[in-house]
This record gives sequence, C-alpha cells and structure tokens, in this order.
Amino acid sequence: MPKLFPLSSPLLQKSIFIALVLLILLTPYLDSATALLAGLVVGLLLGNPFSTHTDKASNILLKAAVVGLGFGIDLHQVAETGLRGIFYTFASLAATMLVGLLLGKLFYTPKRLTHLVSAGTAICGGSAIAAMAPAIKANSQEISVALGIVFVLNAVALFIFPSVGHMLHLTQEQFGIWAAIAIHDTSSVVGAASRYGDEALQIATTLKLTRALWIVPLVLVSGFLFKSEEKKLRIPFFIVLFVLASVLSTFLPAVAAVSPAILVVAKKGLLLSLFLIGANISLSALRSISAGPFWQGLLLWLIVSVTSLLLIYGIG
Repeated sequence: MPKLFPLSSPLLQKSIFIALVLLILLTPYLDSATALLAGLVVGLLLGNPFSTHTDKASNILLKAAVVGLGFGIDLHQVAETGLRGIFYTFASLAATMLVGLLLGKLFYTPKRLTHLVSAGTAICGGSAIAAMAPAIKANSQEISVALGIVFVLNAVALFIFPSVGHMLHLTQEQFGIWAAIAIHDTSSVVGAASRYGDEALQIATTLKLTRALWIVPLVLVSGFLFKSEEKKLRIPFFIVLFVLASVLSTFLPAVAAVSPAILVVAKKGLLLSLFLIGANISLSALRSISAGPFWQGLLLWLIVSVTSLLLIYGIG
C-alpha cells in the first residue's frame, strides 16, 4: 500500500497503529472527524501494518455500531414531532436524494459514492453513510471520501448556522427545524442548536431522531436499487437489528436502563470503524478521485440549506 513516509520498522508501525486504537477507545474527547483523520495518517503517511485484516474488520464493526446506535432512538420522542415534522422530514429527504443523484450525474461521480453523499446529506451524516455502505457494497475509498465531505461541511455549519439564524432573527422553532434538516450529523445539529437556545435544541434533536429512522426504508430501497444479479431483495440483517434495538429500548424499561451504556460502546465502535476505514485508504486510491464528489456534496448542501431556510423563513 503506497504511503508518503513509510516506516522501515514493522514493529514501530504496529506500535503506532495499536497506540492510536487505544487512544480512540480510551479517550472521551475524540470525534468522528479525528478518528477518520487518524486512520488516514496511518494509511497515507505511515503505512497500515494490518491491511490484510482491517478491511473486513471495518465492515463488521460498522454494522455492529449501527445496531448499537439503534438503542439511542426513542420512538416516543420521535412521535412527538407530529405531522408537521414528519412532512418536513419526508419532503426534504426525498428532494435531497433526488437533487443529489442529479448532481452526481452532472459531476460524473460514481453511483455508489453519489448515493453515500446524498444519503449523508439527506438523513444524518456519518451514521447514514455507515448504515448505507454495507447495503450497497461501497468500498473503503468511497466510504472515506463521503465521510470526509460530510465532516468538512459539518464543521462549517456548526459555526455559521447560529450566526445566520441570529442575523435573520429566526425563532427557536424555525432554527431548530432548519438545523435538523440542513446540518448532517446529529452531533453538529446538537452543537449548533444548543448555541441558539434550549427550545431550538429540543426541536432540532427530536426532528433529527425522526430523520434517523428513515435510514431503515432508505437502506432497503437502496439495497434493491444496487442489487446485482439476485432475484430477491435481501433485507440487511443489521438493519433489522437496528429497528429491533430501537423498539426494545423504547418499550422495555430494563433495556432502556442499559441503553445509554450500549450507546457509548456503539459510538466507540463507530469511531474505531472510521479509523480502520481511513487506514485502508492508499495514496494511489486518492489520486484516482476527482474534485467532482466534493463539489457535488458542497453544492447539494448549499441547495438544501438555502431552500429549507427560505421555506421555513417564509412559512414562519
């Protein structure tokens, strides 16, 4: 696997790799972008000493993490968003996927990468990409590029959204709805909304949880669209477990009591899987990627952000 600064000692390579894994698992301050960046440092600069094993491990870990994230979905809280919230969610999701797929054709982006970027923008960023990737059989390169695009735009939104909201004098409700629709990851939605106000935070969080549930039907539809020569659609088992986890966490008090602990483990698993995905990327693979996917993701995000803001601002 080509890298910029190969280390001559396999023992040193393995030591650095293991140290980074332990840092991800034991440090509570690392986020998804940092985990992916650490993996890219290994894959591109230092060399992945476990490359024959990490590709399969990252795929298994991704699925397990997605199942664990299901324990963080409270169906009662999702139901509180009401018909208006459901309408906003479905309309924006469908429109985002449609525009994203059209932009993919415009920028000649590979189909699976287009689908990942569109799903990440439409639903909940990295979590949606993680859930979608195994269903459409996306490779490590496609997953890493999609996640990288989403993480960059997330960081930008976290800082500029509250400023725009104050400048336009958006109400707490308006900002909460806008943040849930236009910001990718739940963590960034929470971060931006918390800076705007408590009511905005509550609205944004519940709407974002509602959007997370759309992972299930979208993954099923995507699996059907990307199926190869199979005559029957196979429902990904990890998606079934994701739904089961949310149901158990919502309706069984005993499960709900341990759900926060499971969610912590799942988030750590997601961070580790992102690290492994980054470690699987080679310099030669990155060189084969054009700038098209980034411009596609940026343009899609701007269209979603501006359009949803205009609609919410006008309706409000």
